[in-house]
Amino acid sequence: MRMRDARASIKLAVALAPLPGAAAGHVSEQGFVLLLPTDLYISGGVASVALTVLLLAALPGAAAERLMRPLCLVRLPRPPLRHATSLAAALFLWGLIWVGMTGPRDPLANPLPLFVWTVWWIGLVTVQGLLFDHWRFTSPFTGPAALARALTGLRAPLRYPRALGHMPAMAGFLGFAAILLADPAPADPDRLAGFVAVYWLIAMAGTLLFGPRWLLRAEWITVLMRAYGRMPLLGCVRTRLALGVPGWQVLSRPAVPLGLAAFILTMLAVGSFDGVNETFWWLGLIGINPLEFPGRSAVVVPTLTGLAVSVAALFAVFTGTIWLGLRLARASLPLGAAVRLFAPSILPIALGYHIAHFLTAFMVDVQYAVAAASDPLARGADLLGLGTFYVTTGFFNTPDTVRVIWLSQAGAVVVGHILAILAAHAQAVRVLGTGRRAALSQAPLAAFMVLYTLFGLWLLAAPRGA
Repeated sequence: MRMRDARASIKLAVALAPLPGAAAGHVSEQGFVLLLPTDLYISGGVASVALTVLLLAALPGAAAERLMRPLCLVRLPRPPLRHATSLAAALFLWGLIWVGMTGPRDPLANPLPLFVWTVWWIGLVTVQGLLFDHWRFTSPFTGPAALARALTGLRAPLRYPRALGHMPAMAGFLGFAAILLADPAPADPDRLAGFVAVYWLIAMAGTLLFGPRWLLRAEWITVLMRAYGRMPLLGCVRTRLALGVPGWQVLSRPAVPLGLAAFILTMLAVGSFDGVNETFWWLGLIGINPLEFPGRSAVVVPTLTGLAVSVAALFAVFTGTIWLGLRLARASLPLGAAVRLFAPSILPIALGYHIAHFLTAFMVDVQYAVAAASDPLARGADLLGLGTFYVTTGFFNTPDTVRVIWLSQAGAVVVGHILAILAAHAQAVRVLGTGRRAALSQAPLAAFMVLYTLFGLWLLAAPRGA
């Protein structure tokens, strides 16, 4: 029976390999203890990634690049008024802030935390990375800034310091991660409303003082969304709509600045630690009984320390594998240039973890979000005509649905790694010229990705206590 399950799981992993994948992160419940034969599924997933590495080493050098080549479709019309949609997004956001301050105190009834942590952080970030670049139209910053310039006639009085690079965005993202992982009450509506309002005002002040470059370098949400904007199925080639394997736009754009490369690595490190810090393993490591969790306020220091160590460790391992690969291939490419070139190739992994990590949270909390949208002030309204609405978690109670959920999560992780290997190998062939040198240069990074696949799939099945 176990052999039959093993064969079936390996076949399933191979079948999932060509499918697009995505990733996950949030403050709600994110996992459940599985009673499935996850060791078999994990073996199949890791095997599919390892076989991809071996297959690329055996294929002609340009095979990966051909697989990542997009198909051009229809000619795109002139873009709509994106400043108008941005203004609408800003008005909507401030409406949510007002509801956060005046609406119900229950985070599962107030629309603000449900929108921030469920609709935006899980849903819209996934759409940005998997389907198309919606942030051009939904950013709440560009429209108000354009309106302010039009009304005052003033240009940005200051020039953004080149030396700062992406450091302000990195600091902002790490601050967000600290709130996400360590703040005692990140979903408290009033507290969250204060965070969101202050951040919007800071972002707008920076944009008005330094111009659009502030959004492109210092505002972490725009930097993150634009990074994931290299991932979607749909994109633009000149003036035509193009469709390709997720990540194809990584190859169509030049190497990123070193600061953005560091930001991309931080995205993966934060997503990974977000999953680790609730596991029995992590809680045992910091001396916490996972069955008697004392609350987030009791583990702030260990959480922030673990976050910092995770970021530093990923930086060290990624840079080390790139350095070793260059030595094996005897490439003259400088290490900094190689990191800038290959860092975007891990975006599929980050997106895969994002989807996998937050899938179960989204399935539950999106129901609360719909209910809150129908009755935002919790006064008995029914704006969406839902009638009597009950939130269900019944899909966690049967083996068939749990298997589908877990295979979807595992598939996102595995496919994300496969796409990352394809993108990195195609970049290596483009720079180094031959398939053999590219395979040598990517061998350490590929080994790291195989081990990271094992880590990610273990993480999905690991019991949680926080």
